[in-house]
Amino acid sequence: MVHPGLKAFFEECPEVALAFSGGTDSSYLLSAAIECGARVRAYYVRAQFQPQFEFEDAKKLAESLGADMRVIELDVLSDSRVAANPPDRCYYCKQNIFGNILKAAAGDGFSVVIDGTNASDDADDRPGMKALREMSVRSPLREAGITKAEVRRLSKEAGLFTWNKPAYACLATRIPAGEPITARKLAMTEEAESFLFGLGFSDIRVRTLPAAGGKLFARLQFPEAQTDALLEKSSEVSARLKEIGYAGTLLDLEVRR
Repeated sequence: MVHPGLKAFFEECPEVALAFSGGTDSSYLLSAAIECGARVRAYYVRAQFQPQFEFEDAKKLAESLGADMRVIELDVLSDSRVAANPPDRCYYCKQNIFGNILKAAAGDGFSVVIDGTNASDDADDRPGMKALREMSVRSPLREAGITKAEVRRLSKEAGLFTWNKPAYACLATRIPAGEPITARKLAMTEEAESFLFGLGFSDIRVRTLPAAGGKLFARLQFPEAQTDALLEKSSEVSARLKEIGYAGTLLDLEVRR
């Protein structure tokens, strides 16, 4: 089922380029665009900040819909403003990513670029949102007043496997602002989180805590319901994270909600 607000949007904009992540929001938006008969191409930017499973999910979803998906390879760390990781890093990152999408879309004949920002997202002071506004990227879900909960409901009705997919912020968010981002730190984060997912955990974060001598500690954030299971496997988790390269592992008692 397509939300009436989206039907109206795609009547106004029948040809669109979609910034596609394979997450719940952009997946539903891609499905809705296709159902509305719009000419849509999904652009997935493959960069160091996105884990491999997100790319696999994006491909799987696009294939299930018979969607047109284009992959853009991008070295985000080549931008020194991004790699330095200032508090407004997301602004420069979005400029880089969406600048490349806009360029590719224009070359493919699309003048309207859209993204999956929904009405539940707080856009007031977020640097990334500021960049999107400056580049005139439109957010149909937000414009139609569709919340995250509604996106999940509509996605389930549409039979999309992404309907209950946990939100997954980019890997760069695991590194404290002001601490330089490197390929090594990102790779360690991805490997650690993939290991924990493999143990059956979900919606977790492995955050980097830098220490003297270039050492890195892992700060684990888990939903409260999974804490007991983590403690039962603490020795296994600690040993594996040391193999990955962390000097030690800490459990954050302020659980994820």
